[in-house]
Amino acid sequence: MLLSCSLKRKVVATCGAILGFTLLYEANILDSQSASRDTVRAEELAKPAPGLKLRFAATAYCKGTTTASGTAVRTGIAAADPDLLPVGSVIRVDSLDAKYNGIYTIMDTGPAVQGREIDIYMWSCHEALRFGRRKLQLEVLRLGWNPRDSSSNSQKRVASLFGARESRLKAEELAAPAAPAPPPEDLAPGTPAGAAPAATPAAATTAAAAPAATAPTQPPG
Repeated sequence: MLLSCSLKRKVVATCGAILGFTLLYEANILDSQSASRDTVRAEELAKPAPGLKLRFAATAYCKGTTTASGTAVRTGIAAADPDLLPVGSVIRVDSLDAKYNGIYTIMDTGPAVQGREIDIYMWSCHEALRFGRRKLQLEVLRLGWNPRDSSSNSQKRVASLFGARESRLKAEELAAPAAPAPPPEDLAPGTPAGAAPAATPAAATTAAAAPAATAPTQPPG
């Protein structure tokens, strides 16, 4: 009898422990999912500000020669809705392919770029079409042209990343093959390098045909 009661108590205690651990695990999972949803919702709805990470959509364009800011189009610029990311803003993208991750400056706007969307400039229209529309997470490093509208950490990061990009561009320029030298002028066989080219046959014939200059004659005295 005592053994039976003891066994029942152990079974009840074990079941209670299992039930408690299960409820605790589910509560943690629900809290984690709720926190994740809250983070995503904040990234999707928060107003852009320096230091914030936000969820946007990205497309690409390739046409045009001058941006809304008056500068020429080039790699590293993007268009955005000026109500969210005014011209002059600097953003960092790190959730795309390695080829497209990096620093972008908002230098353009467009009627089709509305809301939480950026339009990245690319030289190749084929590449822009292949890029399509993608979701991304970006970080606002500077809002507009005013450097005060950026956190101190963002200012240091922008300076560091821009410096790294300039160094990379200079290295690419130095590594680029030099332009071929112009072909040397025709030299007669055996003529040392640097010597004046030999006269062409036509020039020699012309020189031989020219009459020699004669000294003026004195009148008879």
